[in-house]
Amino acid sequence: MYSEQNELFSFSLVILLAFLVVPCGTATLTNQVLVLRIDGPITSSTAELVAEVLQAAEIRRTHAVVIQLNTPGGLLSATIDIIDKIERSPVPVVTYVSPQGARAWSAGAFILVGSHVAAMAPYTIAGSSQPVSYSPVGGSQPINDTKTINALSLFIAERARLHARNETAARAFVEHNLNLNEEAALRYRVIEVVARSIDELLFKIDGMTVETAAGKVTLRTAGSSPIQYSVGLRLLLLHVISDPLIASIALLIGMYALIFGLSAPGHTAEVIGAFLLIIGLLGLGLSVNIGALLLIIVGAILMIGEAYAPTHGLLAGTGVFFVVVGSLLLIPFEASQWSISAGWYISFITVVLSAASVIGAFTIFMVYKVFRARMKRPVMGELVGEKVEVIDKLGPGIVGFVKYRGEYWRARSSENIEPGTEAEIVAKEGPILIVRARVAWREVFKV
Repeated sequence: MYSEQNELFSFSLVILLAFLVVPCGTATLTNQVLVLRIDGPITSSTAELVAEVLQAAEIRRTHAVVIQLNTPGGLLSATIDIIDKIERSPVPVVTYVSPQGARAWSAGAFILVGSHVAAMAPYTIAGSSQPVSYSPVGGSQPINDTKTINALSLFIAERARLHARNETAARAFVEHNLNLNEEAALRYRVIEVVARSIDELLFKIDGMTVETAAGKVTLRTAGSSPIQYSVGLRLLLLHVISDPLIASIALLIGMYALIFGLSAPGHTAEVIGAFLLIIGLLGLGLSVNIGALLLIIVGAILMIGEAYAPTHGLLAGTGVFFVVVGSLLLIPFEASQWSISAGWYISFITVVLSAASVIGAFTIFMVYKVFRARMKRPVMGELVGEKVEVIDKLGPGIVGFVKYRGEYWRARSSENIEPGTEAEIVAKEGPILIVRARVAWREVFKV
């Protein structure tokens, strides 16, 4: 024990303190069940959400996680990712097709069969898992490729066998688009429970023994408090951009805008194109961390570009926007994502956001100063009419020095001007000032 702490201390004192805080912050949360509601297509953001809630459940030491599912299907890659996360979870996962009238089609049926406990509410449906392909031109088309069908059929059948469910029915979901309501699913051993509510579900599954990544676990859920898991800002943003329609449109517009911007440079089109292209790739399954880093890097390049190609703040403002969006996607705004106390995590987020605010304020200040400098009158306009102190004798063909606002300038005049007198600037030719003698009013009217 002490040797492990010493190793952690030598690596990072902050990490050690963070891990030491965890037990006192989560030990009391033992009689709860986290409820995650998934209502809509299965996307990459759904996989991120499942990963987050499973990690939160593990840290809070909850009895189980209930996925309240109602979906028409979704991305195959995200579905397999979700099932992998469920199989690696030490916390039992109960997939519950609910409320009444809900369906677990396609990807939903895979998740239902791949969970530790499968349950459905009355008047719900599961099945129709034949894969389909989608293209903007041809729409959705069923995939009849034997290689793909056999692979997915065996995949879902093995998950059914793992959880002692009906392998034949699981295969039929993929091979024949079989659909079952809750009564048929219970009769054919595709699910274990039919329940009208989450409270009834927790009562019925109490005492069941399931095999998790941590070994056999006996569920003790009767009387547990179901806690609805709230989605953070990061995942809300991911949910929006992961919508297949939004992601496809963003990718299409971004690609054409980038091509147009590169062929006719003007900053606006290529910047918008780059942003939409990254957003579209994120929505279609690009790693969130990679996409967020790309946004931050592009944002930094745009802010630097403002200094070399001033655009009255357009590049700088867009760069700040890119960095903010990238930071929101990169930083998990949930203390459970870090094995530390909520107080420490809030302090950490405050420092990060404060630093981002300072950088943004500095960028805005820099743009303001550049804008003011560009709005100033030309230097020539400021020089004409100003008085200078003559240092050297000036005259026709004679170039000497004058002193203007503490600085020495080369000057000449069409008339003789003695050193120590004052002269007036009338023009400027390159680096040389053209001056004339300055006459006092009292000498003009002297009698």
